[in-house]
Amino acid sequence: MTGPDPSSSPSATSSLVPGTTGGPAPAEPTGAGTTPTGTTRTLPARRAAWLAHLRIERGLAANTLRSYERDLDRYDAFLASRGIDDVTGVRRADVTEFVTAVREGTDGRRALSASSTARLLAAVRGFHRFCLLEGVVGEDVAAEVSPPSTPRRLPKAMSRDDVERLIAAAAETPGPVGLRDRALVETLYATGARISEVVGLVVDDLPDLTEGPTPPAVPGAPGAVPVVRLTGKGNKQRLVPVGGYATRALADYLTGGRPALVTRRPAGRGSRGGSGHELFLNTRGGPLSRQSAWGVVSAAADRAGLSGHVGPHTLRHSFATHLLEGGADVRVVQDLLGHADVTTTQIYTLVTAAHLRETYATAHPRAH
Repeated sequence: MTGPDPSSSPSATSSLVPGTTGGPAPAEPTGAGTTPTGTTRTLPARRAAWLAHLRIERGLAANTLRSYERDLDRYDAFLASRGIDDVTGVRRADVTEFVTAVREGTDGRRALSASSTARLLAAVRGFHRFCLLEGVVGEDVAAEVSPPSTPRRLPKAMSRDDVERLIAAAAETPGPVGLRDRALVETLYATGARISEVVGLVVDDLPDLTEGPTPPAVPGAPGAVPVVRLTGKGNKQRLVPVGGYATRALADYLTGGRPALVTRRPAGRGSRGGSGHELFLNTRGGPLSRQSAWGVVSAAADRAGLSGHVGPHTLRHSFATHLLEGGADVRVVQDLLGHADVTTTQIYTLVTAAHLRETYATAHPRAH
């Protein structure tokens, strides 16, 4: 996965002068200034304008923008080493050789994996397409440059029993922290949300969970399942159901855990670094960070004796895999995960197919 496509057409209001698309102007680009020959390097300014377009007009998340900025820092340094000061001087061969340099680490920096190189190339392509659409260049020299081939790696999902063990281990910590940790892990598995989406939740993103699911209108029929509002990449929002186990865990946390954590906030100070309405709080009453949330899952996995790398995204993989194994339509799973393209979701169908083949091979009397 390479993140949101950064090559969408800029609006007519965008400009190659940093900061003219509205909002605060970007920071002074790395590498800005003059070359040893006395000419002005314009590449950093053009790069800053593209990042401003992504931030203001595309609404990309801050983490995504920082990633693109790091990628283009490396690209700019590579071009500068070749004496290229402006995007008009870049040739297709330069982009191709940059990809090779990044893959092998011959540009003086750490060599990247094939998948990381492909992500970096996506940023370079987006930048060149932006310059083409702005009329700065007459052709997109990066459009036909191919990323390195990447081996297909199937997402690793946990078994249902291992998920149960992880959740039980998360709840072992006594007091409000244990209530928080259980609610966090239950929510991750119940919704398939990204960790950034879960730690970004505010209380208003939840229904009134303290009373549980809405009773059914018809006796014997399932009750209405509460939903949570998740804000994903590009600030796109989606509603995702929250099952009964997660609903109860969240209700317990909201009534017995979060209020206790709020009281740990220093007197006279709001939620440092947040709005004060964040759902998941740290032990000082502030918003729980992505790193801390990752640590909660990792520590629970260690206590549960689970082998291998288990993190928040493992629960997202498990959510998708278990839904498909249960007969859910891939398009429904796509919507729940917030994938823009169904092909991203279809990788999970290969996981379930592999599981079916394994089950057949071990269970059918004439499989061998």
